[in-house]
Amino acid sequence: MNFLFLKLGWRTLLRDLRAGELRLLIVAVTLAVAALTAVGFFADRLKGGLQRDARQLLGGDAVLRSDGMTPEVFIAKARSLGLQATSTVTFPTMGRAREEDGGASKLVAFKAVPEGYPLRGTLQVAPSPEAAGAATREIPAPGTAWADASLLDALGLRIGQTLLMGDARFTLARVIVQEPDRGGGFANFSPRVMINSADLAATGLIQPASRTNYRFAIAGSDAAVKTYVEWATQEIKKAEWRGVRIESLESGSPEMRQTLDRAEKFLNLVALLAALLSAVAVAIVARGFAAKHLDDCAMLRVLGQPQRTIALAYTFEFVLAGMAASALGVLIGFAVHYGFVLLLAGLVETALPAPTLWPVAFGMGMGLTLLLAFGLPPVLQLAQVPPLRVIRRDVGNLRPASLAVLLVGVLGFAALLVAASSDLKLGMIAVGGFVGAVAVFAVASFAAVKLLRASVNEATAPRWLVLATRQLSARPVYAVVQVSALAVGLLALMLLVLLRTDLISSWRRATPPDAPNRFVINVQPEQGAAFQQALRDGGVTRFDWYPMIRGRLVAINGKAVAPEDFEDDRAKRLVDREFNLSHAAQQPSHNQVVAGRWTADEAGAISVEDGLAKTLGLKLGDSLRFDIGGQLSEAKITSLRKVDWGSMRVNFFVMYPVATMPDVPVSYISAFRAPERVATPDGVKPRSFDNELVKAFPNITNVDMSSTIAQVQRVLDQVIRAVEYLFGFTLAAGLVVLFAAITATREERALEFAIMRAVGARASLLRQVQRAELAGVGLLAGFLASIVALAVGWGLARFVFDFSWTGSWTVPLLGSLAGAVLAMAAGWWGLRSVLNTPVVETLRKAQ
Repeated sequence: MNFLFLKLGWRTLLRDLRAGELRLLIVAVTLAVAALTAVGFFADRLKGGLQRDARQLLGGDAVLRSDGMTPEVFIAKARSLGLQATSTVTFPTMGRAREEDGGASKLVAFKAVPEGYPLRGTLQVAPSPEAAGAATREIPAPGTAWADASLLDALGLRIGQTLLMGDARFTLARVIVQEPDRGGGFANFSPRVMINSADLAATGLIQPASRTNYRFAIAGSDAAVKTYVEWATQEIKKAEWRGVRIESLESGSPEMRQTLDRAEKFLNLVALLAALLSAVAVAIVARGFAAKHLDDCAMLRVLGQPQRTIALAYTFEFVLAGMAASALGVLIGFAVHYGFVLLLAGLVETALPAPTLWPVAFGMGMGLTLLLAFGLPPVLQLAQVPPLRVIRRDVGNLRPASLAVLLVGVLGFAALLVAASSDLKLGMIAVGGFVGAVAVFAVASFAAVKLLRASVNEATAPRWLVLATRQLSARPVYAVVQVSALAVGLLALMLLVLLRTDLISSWRRATPPDAPNRFVINVQPEQGAAFQQALRDGGVTRFDWYPMIRGRLVAINGKAVAPEDFEDDRAKRLVDREFNLSHAAQQPSHNQVVAGRWTADEAGAISVEDGLAKTLGLKLGDSLRFDIGGQLSEAKITSLRKVDWGSMRVNFFVMYPVATMPDVPVSYISAFRAPERVATPDGVKPRSFDNELVKAFPNITNVDMSSTIAQVQRVLDQVIRAVEYLFGFTLAAGLVVLFAAITATREERALEFAIMRAVGARASLLRQVQRAELAGVGLLAGFLASIVALAVGWGLARFVFDFSWTGSWTVPLLGSLAGAVLAMAAGWWGLRSVLNTPVVETLRKAQ
């Protein structure tokens, strides 16, 4: 086999590098790979960290959760596999102080733990509420209890005093600072009290009807844990183990999971924009590269080089350039991802694990695919240049790439981008939006060029405008390519601006800093007026106030339902427990009706959350029957609502659109943002608003969501900084596209201007022509990009990030102006030599 192409390809690579011919190609590929791998490295390490820390958040490698005592068969299986195991029990109960200590009472989240708890993670305690927490491997000694500081504050107790629970007395010994397997749910949001399992029986709290939660945690080797989980998953499906399930990180912290998912989507979107822009830049620059090498290849053909050797030589050159640019991009991405680690510090509390080799392999593959799919097709045409071009410059020009070649390259690159997005919907909207945008830009720019040519009156229009119009209309294909490329670059930049401002502002509004941080349940109807007045007296002006009804779904469309009627685990759990129902004549302002219609005071109607409807297979017109305190209530679904569970507002799965339901037992729930402190009437030291509220209404359960909201907001702020950090890559890629699009026709412009200068045109007139042409192209590209950016931004907000967003009418105006300014700036930089090159030199090169 003849390996002459290797030597030829190496020489042309070195020559093109010295001449700067490959500069923009390498920059474009490097930017794309760096952006994608920076996100890839961080996501890879974050995923590993979350998987590792999930065990700590669960308190074990896996947890079996059950409503009753853990069945012996599951305990025996863990023992047979050599796994460590602990069994804890939690349930809500009342904790109270002795009469001599004030006699206050409070609903608490009771927890009994054995020796060896926790198997994973760290329990932190402190000797007093004011002291700093310290890690411990101990558990409460018999006869003692550890409690949250909020419970001591609510009951007016101190360390060393007595806490009464059930039939037992406990000495408060330590304050709980951090509990690894706390989890979510109303029961766990109440103040925690932890005791030794040996004291559980003495309390007398567990009765046949008690609502207890048993958690059987295991830990051991990965293989043994995997074997146990697979066995337990199959065993749980048996009918006799009703109420037994495997617990996961997602079930423990849905708000945090949703925020992390949105964070990853934002970062992936910015990286996708950089990659798409780089693809456009590579395609434009590669065609210019090929055009400059036509004469060189014609001479190689005259000297006897076969087409195959020339094709292989340029393929070899591009592979080497792609590998070098990709490797450089991977190195830059690896360095840049440490910026994400610093900016997003705290999402995973401990050190992140080392990354795998997957981001390296993906980055190298993406860079080569980008260059070979978009850069190589026009370059391969160089092998087909006829030798006759040496004496006839009008033959052998580049042809449009074949549709099959472009389709294969585009589909391959699009598939990689969709895979990189880690979200099919996000990838399809980003990639499909860009493909659709290019088609829209091409059609609109072609129509605009034709319209411009017809609307300019050459007899009355200024000379510079006439010449600029002729320049554009004389080569409509170049004008379409230039406007489309500029519009694509501007589209990405505008999407980033919208992403940074409007979209992120909408995301902030989804969980605003002033969101409710207290949920109060068990407010009795006769307490309603006094409770609301207490909120107002405390300075709370905005609060949610809804009735709450406990009801069990017993029939759908007249047919009795049971958990075994459903295959989905969530559907089984929903049918197996009571729902929190509510009623209101007016539709909740924070709920959106997505199907049907909410009609105030419509009898026999109910509104269902759309997620619940999908899980249970419900639709408009279906009839649901609920058992509410022994009373059967049947109604038809007349509307479906979209509920944002991360908004920290009061939400319900099912609501009756009526003002009153006098025949059912009801309590009330309220959500509000609590003031930090309230002054006492005598002006003494300010006291906790929560403490005052509980003292006034001792039967209520006050759930403090402050830590959850603070955690979500902290992650949001960190992600915004990370998006801004990655913004630089996409901004650079957008500028590369702008520069490439403007300079793509530099040779043609130079020849045309040289001819006009040769026949007497002044340089000042030609500068006016150039500015007018660039400004017109920029204005059109900016306007088109603005319109598409608004549409794509709405689609991303609506279907990917799941929040409402409406773009501003000023975006098209500002986008058009920005397009004109950027196009003129890029033209000044890239075309400044066109008018400065001597006419003779330009004409000689064209011969």
